[in-house]
Amino acid sequence: KTPVTTPDPAPSAPSTRPASPGGAPPLFVDLDGTLLRGDSLWESLAQLLRKQPATLLLRAPFWLLRGRAGFKAAIADRVQPDARHLPYSEDVLSYVRQARADGRRVVLASASDRRVVAAVADHLGLFDDVIGTEANVNCSGRAKLAAIRERAGGDGFEYIGNSGVDVPIWERAQVATVASPTSAARRWAAGQSPEPRMIPGATEPLWRSILGELRPHQWAKNALLFAPLLLAHQLADPGRLRAVIVAFVSFCAIASAGYVVNDLVDVDADRRHPTKRLRPIATGALPMPIALALIAGLLASGFAISLSFVSLAATGMLAAYLALTLCYSFYFKRQLLLDVLVLAGLYTHRVLTGGVAAEVPVSPWLLAFSTFFFLSLALVKRYVELLEARELEREHIERRAYQVADLGLVETMGLSCGYIAVLVLCLFVSSDDVSRLYSAPVLLWLMCPVMLYWISRIWFLARRGELHDDPVLFATRDRISFVCGVLVLAVVLAATVL
Repeated sequence: KTPVTTPDPAPSAPSTRPASPGGAPPLFVDLDGTLLRGDSLWESLAQLLRKQPATLLLRAPFWLLRGRAGFKAAIADRVQPDARHLPYSEDVLSYVRQARADGRRVVLASASDRRVVAAVADHLGLFDDVIGTEANVNCSGRAKLAAIRERAGGDGFEYIGNSGVDVPIWERAQVATVASPTSAARRWAAGQSPEPRMIPGATEPLWRSILGELRPHQWAKNALLFAPLLLAHQLADPGRLRAVIVAFVSFCAIASAGYVVNDLVDVDADRRHPTKRLRPIATGALPMPIALALIAGLLASGFAISLSFVSLAATGMLAAYLALTLCYSFYFKRQLLLDVLVLAGLYTHRVLTGGVAAEVPVSPWLLAFSTFFFLSLALVKRYVELLEARELEREHIERRAYQVADLGLVETMGLSCGYIAVLVLCLFVSSDDVSRLYSAPVLLWLMCPVMLYWISRIWFLARRGELHDDPVLFATRDRISFVCGVLVLAVVLAATVL
């Protein structure tokens, strides 16, 4: 089932609810991995990484010395996940709602800090009581079992869990229910006779979530690495072409690592976004520990490939791109104008990296065109986000420095940058540099109206509310954009060979 973000409910029922009628045992529900598609502690760590990265990196090792309960308390003292937007399992929620309708007593029992557990219970309004880690006692495994048996008053109980750590509780439960089971939980359940009740949860394979998180459709942007080689008329050089291909592969790995970092840092904001809420980390389909391992693997493979097959300078360009991406995720994204300048710079950096990998000079004309062209696209992206915010009756974009009142200014700046890019292209076509590279340079003038049309059309679509995606990705799927791209390439080819 697709996880849901529940609406604000009424406050949770008081803990004085009477015992379950008709002999039905009270229901105890695990939180992490069961009610949630994810782990509330990792949710808190991601939030702390966004808000106080230095505190997390410098002080977390010392918090671990306090034990698990102390570590969880130290995190909860500083941040707590927003219960309204956590990725809940609809299957488990339906099961709990049915238990409530049957008049059963329902308790949320978790090893998470009790404050976090109570916030979830208050939000959902489905639980009579909560059990959580507190007073230096990590409420997991047998400690949780003791707390459950105390709350059950010595009577039988039903417990819903998902992992091997829940086995001691299942073995003492009157009814054992397994939800979204881990491999250890599946092995335990398979050895029971009769098998425990199962709530299957999500069925999407993990590899698909990982692939979605890598965002392979974004790799089309990295084709900019080939621009210097193409414009220098060196595509036929096998050594240079091979170096750029290797740099392209490495760049895709590093860029994907940056996307995962960005999604970890922005997970709260993504869950409030109409489309980004479907990203694998936001939905809980990709567990955060696996996301961290994915980052490490992508960085290691990307730099290893680059160091093995291309120059050290090209690897340095990759490292600079990663540093700039991290700075954008943690700081520049929230800064007025600096965010779009950095985004445009990241595109231009791709062009420079391609030049360094191929060992061909990058024309200043290309750099100037790239800067203004991609600044226009970065601004149109913000413009679309502002339109969405206005439709949702918000005054600003989540985690951005722009307000809906800035729409007109953003539009003016974006159009101006796009037309300046076309002007730079016109100046390049009329320069002396062109005659040295092209046999029929006059044909290059045909690119200018094509580019002017494409940029104007993008802004028309944005203003009409018909552009709902990253403009670069939109171009890769749009038929008219494809035709414009083919025309530009045909003009360049004709100017070269005629």
